Amino acid sequence: MKKGLEQFMTPFRMIIVSYILSMFLFSFLLWLPVSQQDGVNLTYMESLFTSVSAVSVTGLTVVNVSETLSYTGIFFLALAMQLGGIGIMSIGTFVWMLFGRKINLSQRLLIMVDQNQYQFSGMVKLMRGIILLALAIETVGALILGTYYLQHFDTPLEAYYQGGFAALSAFTNSGFDVTGQSLIPFANDYYVQFVVILLVFAGAIGFPVLLEVKEYFRTRGSHFKFSLFTKITVTTYFLVFIFGVIGIWLLEKNMFYADMTWHQQFFFSVFNSATARSAGLSTMDIGEYTLPTLLFISSLMIIGASPSSVGGGIRTTTIAVMFLTIRSFALGKSDVKVFGREIHPEDKQKAFIVLSFFLFGLFAAVMMISALEQGNSKVELIDIIFETSSAFGTCGLSTGITPYLSQPSQILLMFLMFVGRVGILVFLFSVKKKETKSHYKYPTERMIIG
Repeated sequence: MKKGLEQFMTPFRMIIVSYILSMFLFSFLLWLPVSQQDGVNLTYMESLFTSVSAVSVTGLTVVNVSETLSYTGIFFLALAMQLGGIGIMSIGTFVWMLFGRKINLSQRLLIMVDQNQYQFSGMVKLMRGIILLALAIETVGALILGTYYLQHFDTPLEAYYQGGFAALSAFTNSGFDVTGQSLIPFANDYYVQFVVILLVFAGAIGFPVLLEVKEYFRTRGSHFKFSLFTKITVTTYFLVFIFGVIGIWLLEKNMFYADMTWHQQFFFSVFNSATARSAGLSTMDIGEYTLPTLLFISSLMIIGASPSSVGGGIRTTTIAVMFLTIRSFALGKSDVKVFGREIHPEDKQKAFIVLSFFLFGLFAAVMMISALEQGNSKVELIDIIFETSSAFGTCGLSTGITPYLSQPSQILLMFLMFVGRVGILVFLFSVKKKETKSHYKYPTERMIIG
């Protein structure tokens, strides 16, 4: 019986179960009366939605966090965001190590799956580096924002509380806020926006990239070579970011931006391109944008952040590998080469699977929510497309329809956020049957494609 259970609970299924248990745990913690403000009656469904959104570091919410949760509730929310952002297995292993326990092979394997790594060796070192670097970045961000907020809030305690939560939310790309208005009060404060954007970049660029950059500066670049993963990730991430800035500005320069100064147009475009990739924070009512811009931002949310980061989406490497594969095909080449290296055929297959599954899942979710919300005058098709893209990409931006959706629609969004956080490949591997060798082959025949 025990052996059968061990065979059934593969590392991929263990990751799935761990995230599910965490989501339910925090839903009960947030549902406790001590987690809610006086006079607030948070339903369990609202608590569950908030918990799923926090652990999946998405940021969609059916309640106003600042008006609903007490300081205790905010603490539980922040803990869920931290756990979901850095990774449940990494945090759990780190706590295990604090008690002087040794990390066995199965725990190392779980860290490898949770962090989307291929190599088994060095997992504990990787986990320790990720946690210490993440906490250092969040602490510096909290001190910078908290000190700056001294001029905006009545007491130092409130200033550093707001700054600390904002830094955590930005770095984990979770999109939650305790102002009740996201970053709209700082729509014309470019200093706050710049710091938040840097924190968003740090969380979304990928932990392996941050560790390689740290190693580069430690060795002062002496004989240090960045990996192919870092080169592709950084290049793709910032190319898509620049593409987003230009695209948003071109679509809105004669519309929402018509009466704005050039610097207002620039920072609205820059901030929304950065936050649309996974962060979910906003300096404006995103619903004010026109339909083409909302569709464009939806595409940015679908692309998302980098692998092994706090963000979701199909990830930067997926879009890069797909683009490079198409480019090689157009040039009449069968292999894919970039930066003096060749992409492994299995990675090309995985990129195709991730993109196909994501788009199919997104289309199915849009169709089902559209059917469920027929007759709901507060919900339009573009809102549903935007909301599902935000949930599946674990971004958190919203046109404001989340609280007005029916419970079945909200459950669908929770499922999308969950799959978006654990990762499409982890989800697919968790339901994949064990590979078996075929003892015979059929004759090969070509198929007409396209």
